[in-house]
Amino acid sequence: MQNIFDSHAHYDDPVFDPDREALLQRLNQEGVCHIINVGADLEGSKASIALAQKYPFIHAAVGVHPGSVKEAPSDYLIELETLASQDQVVAIGEIGLDYYYEDNAPREVQKEFFEAQLQLAQRHQLPVIIHDREAHGDTMELLRKYRPKGIVHCFSGSVEMAREIISLGMHIGLGGAVTFKNARVPVEVAAAIPLSALVVETDAPYMAPVPFRGKRCDSSMIAYTAEKIALARTQASGIAVTPQEVLLAAKENAEKLFQITC
Repeated sequence: MQNIFDSHAHYDDPVFDPDREALLQRLNQEGVCHIINVGADLEGSKASIALAQKYPFIHAAVGVHPGSVKEAPSDYLIELETLASQDQVVAIGEIGLDYYYEDNAPREVQKEFFEAQLQLAQRHQLPVIIHDREAHGDTMELLRKYRPKGIVHCFSGSVEMAREIISLGMHIGLGGAVTFKNARVPVEVAAAIPLSALVVETDAPYMAPVPFRGKRCDSSMIAYTAEKIALARTQASGIAVTPQEVLLAAKENAEKLFQITC
């Protein structure tokens, strides 16, 4: 397939160390036109910038993931300010809230980091890439307050929540989870939201779609996500939608959001 814009990946992850260069070159030759490599902490953010400096089709997002808040240095925001000014940076992320893991930072601390990074995005006029796991209420409270442009990544909320996020001017990020056996709600979201609000993603090396579930994920696998989204939309509307139409719409949405073109 062509026009694959992976709006969320982590190619700085050590699992790619053995074959990163060969893999990225192959992906770019096989229809992957752009990748947003998303930082999870300061080191990952620096690595994302380094990848973007090396590969023209990779762009960087910088931020501190809620799971990394505990380890973040006290001056993390000063360093993020510097990183956010780099030419290769197109978004602040991955930021947000994660109440699923009990050993994450306390909720109030997570919210402080999230809000500070939303303010950082405002100062730099950058979109955000949001992580929201088991924290829908507090996430929505801050999104309503700041009304950022950006993506709620690996969206796990209801159709009603998706519609509110879209009404705030944001996009819904869907990935391999829509292909999972019991993925009823993500499929409903895939069918219900307008294509103009959709972006597709992998979260590589995680969240590989069926039939690769449990294996290392890469951007080429978005094709399986697009197939599932197209099928869900076709079944819901009775109007045939192709995977390539889904990919093209998602690419155009991401290009506009991140202000980059193929």
